Amino acid sequence: MRIVVAPDSFKGSLTAVEAAEALARGVWAAVPEAEVVQVPMADGGEGTVATLVAGTGGRLVTHTVTGPLGRPVEAQFGLLGDGETAVIEMAAASGLLLVPPAERNPLVTSTFGTGELIRAALDLGSRRLLVGIGGSATNDGGVGMLQALGGRVLTGDGRDVGPGGGALAEAERIDLSGLDPRLQSVDLLVACDVDNPLCGSRGASAVYGPQKGATPEMVARLDDNLRHLANLVQRDLGRDAAEMPGAGAAGGLGFGMLAYLGARLAPGVQVVMDTVRLDEKLQGATLVITGEGRTDGQTLAGKVPMGVAGRAARLGIPAVVVSGAVAPGAEALHAYNVAALVSIVPGPLSLDEAMAQAGALLKRAAEEVMRLVSLGLRLSDPAAGAER
Repeated sequence: MRIVVAPDSFKGSLTAVEAAEALARGVWAAVPEAEVVQVPMADGGEGTVATLVAGTGGRLVTHTVTGPLGRPVEAQFGLLGDGETAVIEMAAASGLLLVPPAERNPLVTSTFGTGELIRAALDLGSRRLLVGIGGSATNDGGVGMLQALGGRVLTGDGRDVGPGGGALAEAERIDLSGLDPRLQSVDLLVACDVDNPLCGSRGASAVYGPQKGATPEMVARLDDNLRHLANLVQRDLGRDAAEMPGAGAAGGLGFGMLAYLGARLAPGVQVVMDTVRLDEKLQGATLVITGEGRTDGQTLAGKVPMGVAGRAARLGIPAVVVSGAVAPGAEALHAYNVAALVSIVPGPLSLDEAMAQAGALLKRAAEEVMRLVSLGLRLSDPAAGAER
């Protein structure tokens, strides 16, 4: 019996690697002779670098970059096992968690450090870049990133615009003549799980600005500035990317990746599944077990369990989702090749207690899943169930 375990991380308690190990122990507790293939997963956000490095036999690289407020931060990116691919989380350099709550202000925060990480990956010979753009502190349309890579956004008197979304009002011209030439020969793929345009009521500023510290007045200013930037890009570069799905991701970094660097945007979980070659590892499997911290209606919007179940469905392999919590709305997953939804919590527990025991609880839940699978095999075919 071949079982593939392919969970996301359980935020705050288990990494995806640790979750996969716990699931594997549970499978073996019930079916010691099972072949278990561990494929830790991610959706392009936090944990993607660690997951892909572990899944491909790569390594982590630490680099000092400029944080969102201009102060130096230590950021990590991954070099994957193929020796040619680097994976970057923009949140490591320009993320919201790098800014104390009292200092959050998207008028001044910059993506410059993300550009520095891209440049560091190029310095190491990377020919393919995977960039996850969730969790940003910024709303600068990717201008900081562009400046770190040699591009220029200039004021009327020829100065480089300052950092942050507030400074974009001064922009009068875009010049890509100094852009790092290595970018022309690099395959740049951006993991993006939102479809927001750059501007408007569903744009970067209106939807995500408040969580980054923007007041209603700041949201209106930031939105106007991004629209101004988009007009300059269309005039100077001949590129119209403002309405493309994902342009509004990460405060307009999605727009910047598309417009300045010619990147491709793709759903994060799809990028991760392709990179770790999940389809190959599913071949011949009896069952795939996936999971996440909380499964609800939002899981259908491209989260790991939805992606894994979809890939398994192509091969006729049933999926089970084992999660920290199964909330209303999760039952819709049954229509998408999810045979069962299982919560790891066996009885009344506080959130802190459940998170502290997550590894043991996950192992126990996987063991019970496999006992039910074995029972099903015996009931449908006693001989096969006995042989297992």
